[in-house]
Amino acid sequence: MLDRLDHALRARPGLPAVLTATRTGAPRVHTTRGELAELSDAFAAALHARGLRAGDTVGVAVRPGPRALAVLLALWRLGLRGAVLDPGAGPDVLRARLALARPSLVLADAAAQAVAGWARPLARRARLALPDLAELGPVATVGRRLPGCAPALDPAAPRAGVPVHGDCDGDAVIVFTSGTTSRPRAVVHTRSGLAAGMSAVASLIDPAPDRPVLGGTFFVLVPALTGGAPVALPAGRPRVLARQLHRLRPQDTYLTPPRLRDALDAGARFHGRVWTGSAPAGAGLLERVRDAGAAQAWGVYALTELFPAAAVEAREKSAFDGAGDLVGAPLPGVLAEPDADGQLLLSGPAARDRYLGEKPDPWIRTGDRARLDGAGRIVLEGRCKDMVLRRAENIYPGLYEPALQVPGVELAVLVGVPAGDGDERLVAVVQPQRGATEDALRAALAEPVRRMGSARPDALLFARIPLSGRSRKPDRAATATLAAQRLAPPA
Repeated sequence: MLDRLDHALRARPGLPAVLTATRTGAPRVHTTRGELAELSDAFAAALHARGLRAGDTVGVAVRPGPRALAVLLALWRLGLRGAVLDPGAGPDVLRARLALARPSLVLADAAAQAVAGWARPLARRARLALPDLAELGPVATVGRRLPGCAPALDPAAPRAGVPVHGDCDGDAVIVFTSGTTSRPRAVVHTRSGLAAGMSAVASLIDPAPDRPVLGGTFFVLVPALTGGAPVALPAGRPRVLARQLHRLRPQDTYLTPPRLRDALDAGARFHGRVWTGSAPAGAGLLERVRDAGAAQAWGVYALTELFPAAAVEAREKSAFDGAGDLVGAPLPGVLAEPDADGQLLLSGPAARDRYLGEKPDPWIRTGDRARLDGAGRIVLEGRCKDMVLRRAENIYPGLYEPALQVPGVELAVLVGVPAGDGDERLVAVVQPQRGATEDALRAALAEPVRRMGSARPDALLFARIPLSGRSRKPDRAATATLAAQRLAPPA
């Protein structure tokens, strides 16, 4: 699909590719399709002039958007492997990860270099941190170069003789997901696997040409631009985002659950289809999006190792009355089955090839407990590692948390708090929606809690649930610590 995107950009060079928004929400053309193609050509020529050749690894610390997409197109053209650097991972973890990936060059914009340099104290407040990028390998600046930045890629590098890698397969991208500093874990996607993932997204979404799409991730930009739709980058502030949605009226909107909640709180109205994932999205949130005007609201189940795996629309999710979290039927080509311990295994053309330093494995061990219902749909029952042991009984929070999503509840998680002798107390931590009162929520939760049987929580707390990671998922460890502090007897 990246080859198709390159041709599509050049076929209609004068049309908008990437839009941003003014403070009033009015759309503004950031980059045309021709400018994006020209930028990718310039990056490819500059990288080739530096002696990089097919199979080499390039670290990428560039903010999502047209420049990052142009970098990816250049890497694809040359057959280079991109290693994505996440400033939220912490410098020690990144050092270990890049020691494993061993990049020949690190591409960084001025913002990434500021996080690693003079702006480190400010960035730390936002939980962003990068090591000195020069420790990871030679560094080159993409985009505007500020004082103190590494030398820029040569914008005048000769274009003649720059190869096109063609249809050969090989590694395309490395994305670090988990592990420790002593044993970091890196997902490796091949060119064919990455192309299959983008094709799966395009088949699921099927955007119409010339009608805008709102979203900022690579898996939004590529299928939409290939199909001829301009892409608007979501505004950072919720109120501006709400105005942007009103003015733009996108055919498709892609936002993470936390950003959806922020937009709803800011009074946003939606149009067309809305897609969300990367963190749990309950039926209540999807229905709120539909109530705010969306024709459809979809939850997408995806992993770094396989994107996308399954999808479910709000009405289907709301109609599900079984235990657990319905995430939908596996998408075409995706194979799903639980192993002997109940852990969900996935496979398919878009699956990662392997973890860096390990042998290829066709099956992805998701870490999610799940079952397939009578219709073959995936129903999650919680994370395997999130099990709570209470009175010698194994309790999987994900099996019961959907029952806590009553009207007025923003987020709800079940966590274990040590109770001595290896036992745990099961605590429900509930984050109310704006305007909801604790008394009303206690009354609304009484019956769902009663129906939880042996998994009925020992305590119910109301608090703002800590979030973590790029996708802002509930941080269970931090929530458990919060619950333990709230329940501790006064000194």
